[in-house]
Amino acid sequence: MSKPALVVRGVVKQFGNHVAVDDVSFEVASGVVYGILGPNGAGKTTTLRMINDIIKPDRGTIEISGLPPGIEAARKIGYLPEERGLYPKMRVLDAIEFLGELRGLSRRDAKTRGTAWLDKLGLGQWKANKGQDLSKGMQQKVQFAAALIHEPDLVILDEPWSGLDPINAEVLRETVEEIRASGRTVLFSTHQMEQAEKVCDAVCIIARGKKVLDGNLRELKEASASEGLIALGFADAASRAAAEPILADTTLVIERRPPRAGEVADCEVKLAESAAPGALLSTLLAAGVNFRLFEVVTPTLHQIFVDKVGDTAAVAARIDEDAA
Repeated sequence: MSKPALVVRGVVKQFGNHVAVDDVSFEVASGVVYGILGPNGAGKTTTLRMINDIIKPDRGTIEISGLPPGIEAARKIGYLPEERGLYPKMRVLDAIEFLGELRGLSRRDAKTRGTAWLDKLGLGQWKANKGQDLSKGMQQKVQFAAALIHEPDLVILDEPWSGLDPINAEVLRETVEEIRASGRTVLFSTHQMEQAEKVCDAVCIIARGKKVLDGNLRELKEASASEGLIALGFADAASRAAAEPILADTTLVIERRPPRAGEVADCEVKLAESAAPGALLSTLLAAGVNFRLFEVVTPTLHQIFVDKVGDTAAVAARIDEDAA
């Protein structure tokens, strides 16, 4: 079995009276895309800065491919920080070359790779321009290229989709998938659950500095689906009426909810602990209920976040996502 790309154990970081990261632990396997998720202020950026040895944890340990944070481990990392910023008077290609040389590349290799990355990201015609000539999204793509130019084993991206339009967000997503396909590891933080759901193999959800959930994303969704939420759509008014007394039976259904926004269901119901989807379906069919929809709901990542973190933090995350 290959060595984990990253292991974080019991990490704590406090600033004055504020505990930014409170006993957080997680492990990132090699060759996966791993998301650290949560609303702004959850402790995501502080965690990434500790992994990058920008700040030291007050307690706990961190290992990058078996190495503690430091110079040797840094050679294995490509980092895109949340705070963007290029040298405004430096030409774009020169800036990438410079950052590539800092990562140990020769000037020739840095120039060759930098040119290739600019072409790949649709910025080839801007390579002679100064950083100040580029839009915010274009500057972000340049820094993304600089973070990847030395082909790091572990790519760390802090809020990488922030400020990107849908086209550039898709370019970034495709590049992340290419990195994973090459056998390397991507670790990123975000409050944008929809983007995370498209690319993540595994996630760690943090709220108010504490880990509330982590694991393989597919397994987490399957586990949530097994909690017994069923979406129902009735074929006609008669079927809807016939279903009413059955849905009121607490041996089968313990909760009834309106459909989620944009869904075609008439309602969602949560099964009683001892009830199975088949039992509800057979009872409804026996009562003459006709359906246009009967579906075991597989929750979205945002819905899992709501369930585990709570409505207040989830609303804050949704506001942040809509504003991005």
